[in-house]
Amino acid sequence: MDQRLELLRSLAVENQTKMVLLVMDGLGGLPSESGMTELEKAITPNLDEMAAHGETGLLEIVDTGITPGSGPGHLALFGYDPLRYRIGRGILETLGVGAEVKKGEVCARGNFCTWREGDIIDDRRAGRIPTPDSAEIVKTLSESIKKVEDVDVRFYPGMEHRFAVVFSGEGLSEKVADADPQQEGRPMKWARAFDPSGEKTARIANGLIRRVREVLGDQPKASGCLLRGFSGVPDIPAMTDLYSMKAAAVASYPMYRGLARLVGMDVLEAGKTVKELFDTVLAFWDAYDYFYVHVKYTDSRGEDGDFEAKRKVIEEVDDLLPALTAMRPEVLVVTGDHSTPSVMSGHSWHPSPVLLSGSHLRPDNSPAFGERVCAHGGMGRMKGYKLMGLMLAHAERLAKFGA
Repeated sequence: MDQRLELLRSLAVENQTKMVLLVMDGLGGLPSESGMTELEKAITPNLDEMAAHGETGLLEIVDTGITPGSGPGHLALFGYDPLRYRIGRGILETLGVGAEVKKGEVCARGNFCTWREGDIIDDRRAGRIPTPDSAEIVKTLSESIKKVEDVDVRFYPGMEHRFAVVFSGEGLSEKVADADPQQEGRPMKWARAFDPSGEKTARIANGLIRRVREVLGDQPKASGCLLRGFSGVPDIPAMTDLYSMKAAAVASYPMYRGLARLVGMDVLEAGKTVKELFDTVLAFWDAYDYFYVHVKYTDSRGEDGDFEAKRKVIEEVDDLLPALTAMRPEVLVVTGDHSTPSVMSGHSWHPSPVLLSGSHLRPDNSPAFGERVCAHGGMGRMKGYKLMGLMLAHAERLAKFGA
C-alpha cells in the first residue's frame, strides 16, 4: 500500500456525515465553433449556484498530458494513485455483469463489431446494437464455443454492443495487448503478447475471435468481435476499510459497477436514467455514508461527436440535481473521470472540472461551473487521487496528523 493511503487509513474516523461523488463521465470538453465547451454552453442554474457558494478547480486525473481510461480515472477519484494501482478493463467489465472470477483466470472486455472482407473493421460498436439483441448473440456464442484449445471460455452479456469473456486454464497471463484497431475502416489488429508469458493467451484470444467470426459471419451488424483489457483479479485494498465508511455505488454500466465491487463498495440496483439513479440514492440514504453516482451519457455523446446531445445530458443532470442537494450531504462533489470533448470524439488529456460543495469552505464566488472558470478556482489544479482526502476532511472524517 502506498504512503498516502496508509496515512488516510491511520487518520480515518467514523462519523455520521454523508458524502456524494457525482461523476459525469467525460464531463470536460473543448470549445466548439460557438467558442464554448458543452459544460459552458449548457444552462445549469443549479450547478452555477453550487459553484458560487462552493470551491472549484481542475483535476489532473493521471498526469499532465496523459489521456486516462475510465478505469484509471475512477481509481483516482476513489483515492488510489492510478500509476500504482493498475486494473484492466476486462476484470471490471466481468465483475460488473455479476460474474465470479478466480485467481489465475483472465478476463477481456468484448465489443461486437461489423467486420467485412479483408479483415476490415467498419464499425467497432456494431451500430450500438440493442442490449436484448446483444444478449441473444452472447447466448449463441455460449452454446457454440466452450473451449479454444485446452482453455475453457465463458461469455457474459453486457450493455448494447458490449460483453465479457473469461478464459480459464493453465499458463494464462494478462500480458496481452488489445485485439482492436481502435479506429473504423482499418484492418483488424490482432492480440499480441508484450511478454513471453502472454503468448498462449494471445493465441487463444485470436483463436476465439476467428471462431466468433465463423459463428456470426452472416450477421448484418454484429459479424465479429474485438477483445480489450486482458486482466486478472488484482490486489487492491478496499476503500471501505481504508476510509472507515460504508460506501455504495449507483451505476448502470457494468464496468463501473465492477470497479465499485473491486474496491469494496456495495453495488445498488438502479435504472438507466438520471432520475432513476438519483431515486436510488434517496432510497438508500440512511444506509450508507458515501455514494458514488455515475452518469454515463456525457461520455457516450462526447464519443459520438455530438456536442448538443452532450450539452443536453449536462442540463438534465442539473435539472434533477435538487433531489440530491435537498438531502443536504455534508460533501457533494461533481466532476468527471476524464474529459471527452465532442470535437475530438474521444477521451482526452485535458484536466477535468471539479466542484465541491459543503461546509468549512472558502467560496470562490464563481460566476458559473465551467472549465475556464474552474481554472481560476480555489481548489487549483490538483492530482485526481487527492480528491478523496479532501472529501474526507470536509466531512470531518480525518483526525489531526501529529501532535
